[in-house]
Amino acid sequence: MRLSIRPRALGALLSLGFCALFGVPSAHAATSVACTGGGFSLVLPSGAPVGGGGKVEIPGGSLPSHGILKVRGKYIDFDVDVSTLGVYNYTLKATDNPLDITGGVTTVLFTRKEPILGTATLDGGTLRVENKDGELRLIREGQTLKMKIQAKDCAQGGIFQLEPELASETGTIDYVHTLGPAVFYFTNPYTGKINFGNANLIRGKDSPQVAAKLVQDERETVWRVTSGGRMGGVLGEDAIENSPPATPCTQSCQAQNQVHGRYEVPDPVYESDGGED
Repeated sequence: MRLSIRPRALGALLSLGFCALFGVPSAHAATSVACTGGGFSLVLPSGAPVGGGGKVEIPGGSLPSHGILKVRGKYIDFDVDVSTLGVYNYTLKATDNPLDITGGVTTVLFTRKEPILGTATLDGGTLRVENKDGELRLIREGQTLKMKIQAKDCAQGGIFQLEPELASETGTIDYVHTLGPAVFYFTNPYTGKINFGNANLIRGKDSPQVAAKLVQDERETVWRVTSGGRMGGVLGEDAIENSPPATPCTQSCQAQNQVHGRYEVPDPVYESDGGED
């Protein structure tokens, strides 16, 4: 079954999602503390740095096909394929921030957050970069689609989202989320929802907006995102809201509640952060 959402309603939903990610602190997370000293530096596939502090436009002709843009922060590192805006090696770094959830171990959370574009690419389009005050926005437009990444450099919170935009409002793009080697999906015993985490303190969740879960196992999920929707990422306390903070029981119960086997959703339902996420 597919949820029908009018454009105006969809816009309102996305505005709420954007506000939750950028600038509206949650009741649970001390956003300013989690982001203390955060900020990204960027290196182009050519090895040239991208100047920070504002907006930069990089001509498409100067970018190679499937070259890697390196994004490095105090708390978060990841790589971006400039032809697809697919994200690779999304890593949470160990820091001395009081809201650090790594347990002192830098951890690859996702080996990939990859859009499946088929023959479509963003080659030739200008890459627009906005990088200021710990917030990053990357936008690139091809002939048939536009892709956007928004990220914040913080120890936890709502700090990441991917957004596709196609010529058709009903068009969709599939995203494959593959977790890092020490991370797995599990059913939160307190909320009944799917989280990801490790055997230590890391807790997170995929945060869908007008997206349907197609396939999932303990380390991988395939999402189908409607044009104008998004796939967000939330870490820390906000990811396990309505449940108590991590305790020894939560840690020992987590492995028992790990997603086992691989299942497909025969009639996927489009979700908006409040369904199964």
